[in-house]
Amino acid sequence: PYYVDLNQNLYLQAYLHSSDPNLIVFVDTCVASPDPRDFNTVAYDIIKNGCARDSSYATYYCPSSHFARFKFNAFEFISRYPSVYLRCELRVCRLGDYSSRCYRGCAGSKFKRDASS
Repeated sequence: PYYVDLNQNLYLQAYLHSSDPNLIVFVDTCVASPDPRDFNTVAYDIIKNGCARDSSYATYYCPSSHFARFKFNAFEFISRYPSVYLRCELRVCRLGDYSSRCYRGCAGSKFKRDASS
């Protein structure tokens, strides 16, 4: 466990263990939950489809494409949950492949409108 105070910045780093210099890593989705086995029932999206969902989320530049660095402010789920768990999904792409998910960045949700509304 990593202990932080409320609203304290929490810094995270993901590292791709590969000797291939032509790969890059991209944080696609990061979800918080009070239950380490269930990230659907009570969950909070920090990043979804490459789009920041939390206003405190920020990325940090790193000269190596094998690193993804970001931060957000620590928070708690309603006072009855003492811990917050994270599940993050990352993408690995070819460096310079501008059609890849890593280079497209935020892939906003497309909303379908109900014909009756």
